Amino acid sequence: MSRVGNRPITVPKGVEVSIKGNEVTVKGPKGQLSRSFLKDMSISLNEGILTVSRPTDNRRHRSLHGLTRSLLANMVEGVSQGFKKSLELYGVGYRAAKSGEKLVLQVGYTKPVEFTPPTGISLVTEGPTQISVLGIDKELVGGVAAKIRAVKPPDSYLGKGIKYAGERVRRKAGKAGKVGRKK
Repeated sequence: MSRVGNRPITVPKGVEVSIKGNEVTVKGPKGQLSRSFLKDMSISLNEGILTVSRPTDNRRHRSLHGLTRSLLANMVEGVSQGFKKSLELYGVGYRAAKSGEKLVLQVGYTKPVEFTPPTGISLVTEGPTQISVLGIDKELVGGVAAKIRAVKPPDSYLGKGIKYAGERVRRKAGKAGKVGRKK
């Protein structure tokens, strides 16, 4: 039995949900999201509570039950509160700046790297080494943050690069033969 899929989703005030067949549209103060789900899952809205139910207990329906519920909950949370992913730059001379809508990264390459965000995503620099990715679509926010991190992932020897806020980089020792060796 799916524990995630059985949990109801409470729709906050100011958020409207419309269900037409397998197409669900969620409108809120931050924006609007719509997504089509598989016809096997039945989605219902009763008195401000969204519920998802599955037709059978076979393996495919059990996995889709939890997935559908999670995607709906992310849509409701996105249009009401939004999502934020924070990144940090670590390294000498590494910095980020905004140039219009573009993000300009200086991360040790000969030329600065320019990154243009897709529609629905806003990038905020909270200092020269702090970047925040904001948006209402959780999947898109995470994808954009991963693309920015892929410009210069953290190095395992020195730790230099772009990492998620709170991410721990496992450091390697380096050349162990040189440490403590006498001539």
